[in-house]
Amino acid sequence: MTLFRPVIAALVAAMTVAAVPAVAQDAKPAENTQAAEQMPEGRVLPDIALGEANAPLTIVEYASFTCPHCAAFHDENLPKLKAEYIDTGKVRFIQRDVYFDAVGLWAGILARCGGDEKYYPVAGMLFDEQKTWLDAKTGDEIAANLRKIGAKAGMTPDQMDACWADKQKVADLVATFQKHATEDKIDGTPSFVIGGEKVQNQPWEDMKKIIDAKLAEAGKQG
Repeated sequence: MTLFRPVIAALVAAMTVAAVPAVAQDAKPAENTQAAEQMPEGRVLPDIALGEANAPLTIVEYASFTCPHCAAFHDENLPKLKAEYIDTGKVRFIQRDVYFDAVGLWAGILARCGGDEKYYPVAGMLFDEQKTWLDAKTGDEIAANLRKIGAKAGMTPDQMDACWADKQKVADLVATFQKHATEDKIDGTPSFVIGGEKVQNQPWEDMKKIIDAKLAEAGKQG
């Protein structure tokens, strides 16, 4: 579990200092350090999945909301994956968020703020509008852009503030990221685990061949 410790420490500190877009921005450094040390112990959260629970194949995507290649996958390939495999009951799809920076964590908190049923719709909006909401010069501007996305998803300002200020939620998301990303040896995004095998991002036709081969293998085992 050592691979991401420097990243995790930086994230916790960042989330304490600036995390909450618009909360405690004027706290003193010493106070921020003390607050970071007081972060609660994180709990690993259950996955949020698309597709049938008993689908013969599970695909896990590790994605960052600040990653352009992840946005491209969600724009170009996820609709194909959904139409051909997820909606047809062949694949159970899980997105696991990766936090390489505090801004990505802000977005990850927003994605889960509306509950499990809104996670994928909000995640889709974050990827679809990535160039727009990330096109900002300050953290305050990014926060304002994220708030616009949350509002489109039906969240209230108070609801978003509560989510960003929830230290337990922050600790849980970071712990979940740390555990899964370390276990699957994730060092970049997007990365995929298809039927238990780590697979790098690649053109759709190449990925489709891997998926079909894994489904054929699962059929033989079944």
